Amino acid sequence: MVAGRELNPAFQHRQYLFRRKFLRIFGGAFHTYDERGSLVFYTDQKRFRVKEDFRIYGDESKSKEVMRIKTPQIFDVWANYNVVDATNGENVGQLRRKAMMSIIKDEWEIKAADGRVIGKLTESSILGALLSRWWNIIPQKYTISSVEGKEVAQIKQHFNPIILKYTMDILEAAPSIDPRLLIAAGILLAAIERRQAEILDD
Repeated sequence: MVAGRELNPAFQHRQYLFRRKFLRIFGGAFHTYDERGSLVFYTDQKRFRVKEDFRIYGDESKSKEVMRIKTPQIFDVWANYNVVDATNGENVGQLRRKAMMSIIKDEWEIKAADGRVIGKLTESSILGALLSRWWNIIPQKYTISSVEGKEVAQIKQHFNPIILKYTMDILEAAPSIDPRLLIAAGILLAAIERRQAEILDD
C-alpha cells in the first residue's frame, strides 16, 4: 500500500531475484523473479542512448510498461535516476549514487518524489567492497535502510562468474520505502555497479 492506494501486485512480494540476461551485445536486459520463480518484470536498457534509460515491463513481450528509470544527465554515473510509474506517470522518487563514498564502498541515496532523502543503499563490507573492485567474482552484500537507520531490505549477490544475479529480501511486511524504489534500486545495482564485470550478453 502506498499513499492510501493499492500497488500492482508485482511490487508486493517479499523476495526478488534480479538476473542479467546472458549474451546481449548492446544495452542491457534483466529478468526479475518473485520468490516462487515466476517472472514479474523484464527490464530493457535502451541501446545507443546518451542518457540512461531503463524500461520495466510486466513480461518479455513488452506489451505493458510498468516503470521507467531515466536520468537527465549524459553518461553521468553520479546522476540522479528518476523513477516514474509508467502506468500513471507518477514521479515515484529518485536514486543517486554518492560519488566520493562509492570510490571505497558503494552508497546510494534514495529520495522521495519531493527530493527528501528517505533511505540509502550501502555495501555491507568495506573489505568486501575493496576486494570486489579487483576480483569481480567475489559476491557482495548490500543493505537498504530508512533515514532513521532501520533495515528495510538486504541484497546479496550470488557467486556466479558467468551470470550476474542478486537476491533482494524485503524485511518489512509494509516497507517504509516505496517498493517501486526498492525494485529500481535492485535493477540499477545490477546494471550500474557491475559494469566493470560486464561480459557479452544476449
